Amino acid sequence: MDAVSTAAIDRLRALARERALVSSSAAVIGWDQETYMPDDGYPWRADQLAWLSERAHEMGTSQEWGDTLAEAEAAATPEQKPFLAAMRRDYDKATKLPGELVARDAQASALAKQAWAAARKNNDFPAFAPHLKILLGIAQEKAECLGYQGEVYDALVDIYERDATAAKIAGLFDTLKPQLREIAAAAVAKSAARQAKLPPGPYPIEAQKAFNAEVAASLGFDFQAGRIDTTTHPFCTTLGPRDVRLTTRYDEDDFASSLFGVMHEAGHGLYEQGLPDAEFGLPSGDAASLGIHESQSRLWENHVGRSRPFWKKWLPVAAKHFPQLADISLDDFLAAIQQASYSFIRVEADEATYDLHIILRFGLERRLLSGELAVEDLPAAWNESFQDLFGSTPPDDTHGCLQDIHWAMGGLGYFPTYTMGNLNAAQLFAAAMQDPAVAEGFAKAEYAPLLAWLREKVHAKGAVPTPAEIVAAATGKEPSAESHLAHLQTRYVG
Repeated sequence: MDAVSTAAIDRLRALARERALVSSSAAVIGWDQETYMPDDGYPWRADQLAWLSERAHEMGTSQEWGDTLAEAEAAATPEQKPFLAAMRRDYDKATKLPGELVARDAQASALAKQAWAAARKNNDFPAFAPHLKILLGIAQEKAECLGYQGEVYDALVDIYERDATAAKIAGLFDTLKPQLREIAAAAVAKSAARQAKLPPGPYPIEAQKAFNAEVAASLGFDFQAGRIDTTTHPFCTTLGPRDVRLTTRYDEDDFASSLFGVMHEAGHGLYEQGLPDAEFGLPSGDAASLGIHESQSRLWENHVGRSRPFWKKWLPVAAKHFPQLADISLDDFLAAIQQASYSFIRVEADEATYDLHIILRFGLERRLLSGELAVEDLPAAWNESFQDLFGSTPPDDTHGCLQDIHWAMGGLGYFPTYTMGNLNAAQLFAAAMQDPAVAEGFAKAEYAPLLAWLREKVHAKGAVPTPAEIVAAATGKEPSAESHLAHLQTRYVG
C-alpha cells in the first residue's frame, strides 16, 4: 500500500513540476511587465499571459492529474493524508473554473494594469472604469463557478485566505473598528503635539539603494536568490525556486518610504526563500495564505524595522549614507518614524491608522461584488467612506479609489488579508519573543534567531495546514486581535 501511494505521489510531483514550469514562466513575463516592459508591449503580453495561464490550468485539471491523485488517496498512509488533502482541495477548486475563464481573467488583468497606471497618473477614473467592470464581471463568474454558501465575496476571499468569509471578516472588523478609531485618534493627537520630522533631503537614490540592500541582507534576504528593482507599485514575486524579486520606489525627499517598502517586501521574500525548494509547485512548497504572507512582511517592516533596537544599530550606518542624519538623536528619529497621521494613501499609512484603510476597501469591494454599488459610483462612495473613517475627503481619485493596483490585477477579495496579516504578525512576534535566543538577538539587532524561529514555525509548514492551524501551533492560542491592539496601544499611545 505504501509503495503504491508513494509511486502515485511521485507521479503527482512530476506533473506539478511540469505545471510549475509553465506558471513560473508566466510569472517571469508578468514581472517584466511591471518593471521594464515598454507600454506598447501590453497587448501582446496580455495574449502571452492568457495563453500560459490557460495551459497551466489545463495541466493542473487534467484527467491524468485527477486519476493519479485518486490513486494516491486510495493507498495513502496517515502521514501522507494531510499533503494529499491539500492537493485535493486545490484540484477540486481548479476544476470548477473553465480554462477559457482563466485565460480571459489573465488577459483582462494584464490590460487593466496598463489602463490603471495611466488613469492613476492622469487622475482619470472614467478611463479605468470599463476595465474594472470587466474584471468585476469575471470575478462574479469565478464566484459562481467556485460556489459559496453566503455571498459572492465568500468564494473570492477564500482564494486568498482559506476558510475566511465575508461574515467572519465583517464581524471582526465591526469589533475592531471602534478600538482602531480610538487608537488612531489618540496616536494622531500625540504625534501632532510633538511634530517630529526627519531632516530634509535630498536623500540620493543611489545611496538609498545601497542602504536598502545592506538592511535587507542583514535580515537574512539572500541576494544570490533574489534582487531588488524599481517599479510604480512595490511588490514581491517568486519566479521559481531560488529566484525571488523585490521591487520598490524612491523619493529623494524621504529615504524611509523606500526603506520600509524594502523591509516589507523583504519580509515576503524571506518567506518565499524559506519555503522548501524541492516542493515548489506543490502545497507543501507554497505559502499558506495571503494573511500569513502579510504577517511576515508586517513583522519585519513594523515590529523589527520601527523598533528602538533596530535603529540603535542602524541609525549610525544610515548617517554614513545620508550625512544629514548625523545630528538627529535616536529619540527624535524614532518619534519621526513612529509618527501617526491620517494619510490619503494606504501604502504611506502608519501602523496606527493602516487598518482603517483596509476596512474601507473591504466594505466597498463587498458592495461592488454584490451589485449594490455600481462602478460609476465608486469614486463618490470611496470619498464618503473616507470622510466617515478619516474625517477628510481625498483631493482627487489618484489619492482615492485609483491608488491601489489590486482591483486592476483582478484581486477582488484580497484586501482583508492585510489586516489579518497585521493580527498574525503581532501574535507571531509576541510568541517568538518568548524564545530567549530570539529576544537576545532582537535586543542586539541580530535577526538570525528570529528568522530561524519563523522558518521552523511558519515557512516550513507550506500550505498543508490551514492559516489558523499554523498560527495556533506557533503561538499556543487561536488567532486573535489581542496582540495587535496591545502593540498599537504601547507604541503609539502609551
